[in-house]
Amino acid sequence: MKIDIITIVILRFIELKILSRMKKIVLIALLFSVFVGFSQNKADDIIGYYLTWDPFSEEYSQCYIYKTEKGTYSGLVCWVSNPAKKNFLNYVFLKDLRFDAENNEWIDGKVAYAGKKGTYNTYMKFENKNTLKVRAYFGVSLLGKTLYWTKESKKRVQK
Repeated sequence: MKIDIITIVILRFIELKILSRMKKIVLIALLFSVFVGFSQNKADDIIGYYLTWDPFSEEYSQCYIYKTEKGTYSGLVCWVSNPAKKNFLNYVFLKDLRFDAENNEWIDGKVAYAGKKGTYNTYMKFENKNTLKVRAYFGVSLLGKTLYWTKESKKRVQK
């Protein structure tokens, strides 16, 4: 009879230890999945307003990236620092950008600079939550330029 009680106590102790370890493992797995979830972009994270620097005119502008009916992303000029360039407002300069979840970036976009011939290929990736790295290139990625756009919370007022 004493052996049965001792056996039951030992088994109960072992069961509690196993459950305690399992709780720790579940908690660690949950925390890890939350951390990984926050470090991954979602496709629509790119939607919004960005302050941009035009490498050709050396002027600032603001663009708005939006999702199209095709499920890709496009961008248009919504503010310019040079009032003489107001004719570029609403110019859609970015098309066909799509999200690559495996590499956590937006790829296969086409950029057309106002007043320049041809289009450039582009891909984009967040450096942090407010900085979008934009690589535009002609042909091969080595032949291009990297720009950094700053995400803004609202549309600028055009003067």
